[in-house]
Amino acid sequence: MNNPAVRLIFLLLTLALCADGSAGEAKPDTATQSDQSAIAVFAGGCFWCVEADFDKLSGVLSTESGYTGGELKNPTYEQVSHGGTGHAESVRVTYDPEKVSYEQLLDYFWRHVDPTVKDRQFCDVGNQYRTAIFYQDDAQRRAAQASKAALEKSGRLAHVYTEIAAAAPFYPAEEYHQDYYKKNPIRYRYYRTNCGRDARVNKIWGKKD
Repeated sequence: MNNPAVRLIFLLLTLALCADGSAGEAKPDTATQSDQSAIAVFAGGCFWCVEADFDKLSGVLSTESGYTGGELKNPTYEQVSHGGTGHAESVRVTYDPEKVSYEQLLDYFWRHVDPTVKDRQFCDVGNQYRTAIFYQDDAQRRAAQASKAALEKSGRLAHVYTEIAAAAPFYPAEEYHQDYYKKNPIRYRYYRTNCGRDARVNKIWGKKD
């Protein structure tokens, strides 16, 4: 999300509102889950947008923006957005498997990203904005690989660059990033529209109802 003409302005404004110190380091976190919930982790570019998309899906209990996939411990947003940490902006999805399956989450994920590009999403460029599926166990790995293979076999897309990797430590993003689309709806909508996310997704997958 380092597009200087679009997002930097919003981040500076947001950081100004968070001058009380809430924008500190991200800390590693282990998600707690009950017998009725499960975890899935996806990277799809701007985590504000991925979080907002998954919050709309029935069966999703909660979402959390964060960083994963890299080696740097306790990364900050500034470090990740600058690049070179190996981390991707990601979203941890807690869901009820009785209401929505992991396979359905995968299908939903594909249809809200552009998997045809490498190390970018929409106006955000860099490895930190890559698309990725971070599987939690062998069942998720098999499902993710099968889902990607089916998409490639369909011939619908020329290339599918989305990474499939084992889950790594997940570092929740700073508090001002959580539910950003709810806290700052006007700025969020302006960013999403000007970044071209929905226009590109609609072009690839067809406009949603």
